[in-house]
Amino acid sequence: MPDTSTAIGIDIGGTNLRAARVSAAGEILERVSERIDRDADTAIGRIIELVRQLDRPDVTSIGIGVPGRVDARRRTVLSGGYLNLAGAALAERVEAATGKPVIIDNDCNMALVAEIAVGAGRGRENVVMFTIGTGIGGAIVQEGQILRGRGTAGQLGHITVDVHGAACVCGRRGCVETTSSGTALARHIQEAGLPADTTIDDIFRRAAKGGQAARQVLDAWAGPLRAAIDSASAAFDPDLVLLGGGLGKAAHKALLKIPALAPWYQYPVLAAELGDDAGVIGAAVCALIEHRVPLPPPALAMPAAPNLLERSA
Repeated sequence: MPDTSTAIGIDIGGTNLRAARVSAAGEILERVSERIDRDADTAIGRIIELVRQLDRPDVTSIGIGVPGRVDARRRTVLSGGYLNLAGAALAERVEAATGKPVIIDNDCNMALVAEIAVGAGRGRENVVMFTIGTGIGGAIVQEGQILRGRGTAGQLGHITVDVHGAACVCGRRGCVETTSSGTALARHIQEAGLPADTTIDDIFRRAAKGGQAARQVLDAWAGPLRAAIDSASAAFDPDLVLLGGGLGKAAHKALLKIPALAPWYQYPVLAAELGDDAGVIGAAVCALIEHRVPLPPPALAMPAAPNLLERSA
């Protein structure tokens, strides 16, 4: 008899707070969302309320994807961005209020788990993912396990692409986040003298018609990203590189005109498939895995998938 357990996945985004009840097959059964609040206490209260709206007898656990640096083993948020939950005891407070076991992890890790479970990374054991949005996040799976290092490995947005480049929020200079994020794209558009309301689709249309300013914007935006992908590929030798986040598909399209820099780094680069659903699906799948709910083969073709969140002894 198939397992009918479900979990609630929560994705804390820069604009929206999303939650969904998800089956062991990675199917979203119910969903709710609302605007995010910058105040940590208010945001946690709203997370608890969303969980209560979705809670059903078959819900076994809760997974929460958090932007920033997260120590998943200790369930601790170390740093954040728009909503900073560092030191807020997020997992403990949601657990106490709902009576359900809670796991937390970086939101990009959650998204990559979803793509491997039911998205563009199905059947792959070694995947690198860049998420392109307001900033740039990243996640790495090697041999079916999230690469954590001492706890927070996978910060691919902070691969250096220009040692003399712009200052980054991390304290260094020339991180790919400073050149190839959504924020950087807006700056490239401004520097090219194009209208402030120019969208990435406008840029593609202008470039297709031979517009030099638009072509320069795409080169300035996607060129450093290609270098970062090549660096990550040299370091991790992945089966596949995925581009997710709100600008993932656009970045993939832009990179079609910017090939890998050397023959050694010819790795498949694909756009992620799940869009805004990746975070909630991945968070729920991780919660189910953590609590040893068996996932059916159609959901996770990768045999090593139950090790994705395996904790060290």
